[in-house]
Order: sequence, then structure tokens, then C-alpha cells
Amino acid sequence: MDSSSALFMYLALTLLSSFLTLTAANLYQDFDITWGDGRGKMLNNGDLLSLSLDKASGSGFQSKNEFLFGKIDMQLKLVPGNSAGTVTAYYLSSKGSAWDEIDYEFLGNLSGDPYILHTNVFSQGKGNREQQFYLWFDPTADFHTYSILWNPQRIIFSVDGTPIREFKNSESIGVAFPKNQPMRIYSSLWNADDWATRGGLVKTDWSQAPFTASYRNFKADACIWSSGASSCTSSSSTNSNSWLSQELDTANQDRLKWVQKNYMIYNYCTDAKRFPQGLPPECNTS
Repeated sequence: MDSSSALFMYLALTLLSSFLTLTAANLYQDFDITWGDGRGKMLNNGDLLSLSLDKASGSGFQSKNEFLFGKIDMQLKLVPGNSAGTVTAYYLSSKGSAWDEIDYEFLGNLSGDPYILHTNVFSQGKGNREQQFYLWFDPTADFHTYSILWNPQRIIFSVDGTPIREFKNSESIGVAFPKNQPMRIYSSLWNADDWATRGGLVKTDWSQAPFTASYRNFKADACIWSSGASSCTSSSSTNSNSWLSQELDTANQDRLKWVQKNYMIYNYCTDAKRFPQGLPPECNTS
């Protein structure tokens, strides 16, 4: 190899190394570990983030950016083994007493029993819109992708690309919808053994601590909110922001129905005892 070829190879490898470092460091770039006194860790040059929980404390992180609409993906690997009493929460939330929030909460369970995936949507401080699911795989054995599509028309929760829940904008019938308040991404691992597993009957087994959940491959196609303005403008490419008007096609509507038929274990929209004055109005829309 002559000197010019060697120099070219060196420069190419240097550029490749820089690129790999940038892509691997995205969790450093996108998130801050906010509590837990060292129990939250960035690993593998920022390619992996882990949260842990012991009897003294849990841990958590939040995004550096705020978002007002987006398609957000994160891969999670949940606490294995006897995770009873623990909750891994991953959600979008604004601030204030009339906050908006889009929730995933993973409720731990005894070894061999399935996790419960708990979802909720808050608008203007009002929640009580819980839907709960079992998963069709072991969420502790490997990483799986949990996604939130949030646009002005709908919120879609998806797991590994399969939609599990859709919350449509029903402002036309008086139901508030999250569309004016920018939200950060938050995640935490914490002890909730007063309610998380079988209504609090099963307590956390601290001999199994520390409990650890892991995160990787964060991706956000989203409108970043900064200094009172959105990064998405009317001149933005329609193709790059196609998620802003995305809806479920026929195939994904069928997949959603399959999940809800086979894996949904609680739906507030069918809980007539909870709402003796009548189900919430959005429950009557198709």
C-alpha cells in the first residue's frame, strides 16, 4: 500500500470511528439521569442505559428536549425473575396541575407470571383512561421496541411495530386532547408494592435486589419545542414528517383488534361499574 492509499485508509477509518462514536453516544446526547444516586448508568459509550432499584432507592432519567408531537421509539428489556412490586414507567409528560401525559407502565410479577403492560392518557390533568395488556413474549428475555405515535389526530401505542392501543382526538365531543403542551420523555424504576402486583398483595422481595431495567436504540422523529417554537414548520418536508398525519391502515387496524381480543386484560371503556353515570364519551366513538 503506497503512502497516499495509507493516508486515505487512515482518514476513512477516522471518519467511520467518529460516526460510530456519534451514533453510539445518542443516549448521552438525548437524556439526563435525574435521580437515583448512581443507580442509573450510561454504559457502552452511551449505547445502553440502565436503571436499578434497591431497598434504598429507585432511579430515573428524562429527555433533554421537550416535544410537541412525534413518533418515539425506545427498546426496553425489563427486570427479570421475581419482579413483583416493581414498576418500570416510560412516559411523556408536561408540567403543571393541568398536565398532559402518555404512559407506559410495566407492572412486575412473580417469576413465571406475565408482566402487565399498563397504559394511560392524561389530558388537562384528567386520566382514568387505563388499558392493560399481557404481552405475547417474555419482555425480560430480550429488548423489544415500545413506541408512541403522537400527532394532532391520535395517539397510537405500539409494541415491536404492532399497535396495541389508539386514543383518537375527540375534542368535537368535548374530550380534551394533548396538543398544546410540550412534553418530555421520562422513565423510572421504582417500588410500588402497595398496589403494583395483585393489588398490593404480593410484596417486593428485596433479597432479589438490585432490580435492573435496560434501554437502548432511542429514536425520535419529532417536533422539538424550544424557546416557545417548534422545530416543525409548515415548510417542513411532508415526507420527513409523514407521521404528523399518520393513521392506522387496514392491516394495522386488524393487528390492533387481534391484540385487544387476545391480550387486553382491562379496558376502562367497558368498566360500567366504575362509571355509574355512564362511560366516558370517547368510549362511544368507533
